Amino acid sequence: MTETLDDLDIRILEVLQQDVTIPVTELAEQLGSSKSVCWRRIQRLLDNGVIKERVAILDQKKIGLGVTVFAQVKMHHHVKGALPDFVEAVRKCPQVIECHTLMGSVDFLLKIVVGDIEEYERFFWQELSQIEGVQEISSSTALTRFVDTTRLPLEQLYQNNNQSNKKTS
Repeated sequence: MTETLDDLDIRILEVLQQDVTIPVTELAEQLGSSKSVCWRRIQRLLDNGVIKERVAILDQKKIGLGVTVFAQVKMHHHVKGALPDFVEAVRKCPQVIECHTLMGSVDFLLKIVVGDIEEYERFFWQELSQIEGVQEISSSTALTRFVDTTRLPLEQLYQNNNQSNKKTS
């Protein structure tokens, strides 16, 4: 279910996407609201799962995890349980930081982060290719990352709110 967000909620989320450590007092001042209103809004966004986690975003190269691989995985067959079993198996692999199911000729797209190509090769042969039902894996190594953000494009939500307000006026 989609959470209904007003403009203040969106503005709070924009600021928190930039710096989740901002004190509520400073957030309220920046947004022209009160501390208590901002605090209640943040709590509601947490309680409703809009804010899933508050985390530190690390520079993967600076900590020795400089290789990102995108692996497209095709399964042998789609018998009951095969796809959920695959998902459960990759959830146990810390190298897999994203797993998407796809429509089309490939079943899954995995984003995998490792220290070097040799580490990926070990992961490929010893873990990923050993998961039951895997038919084919096509791997691509990322060279340069031109866009690197976790920020969602909240500007669209303002436009949606403005269109909704015009319809109810």
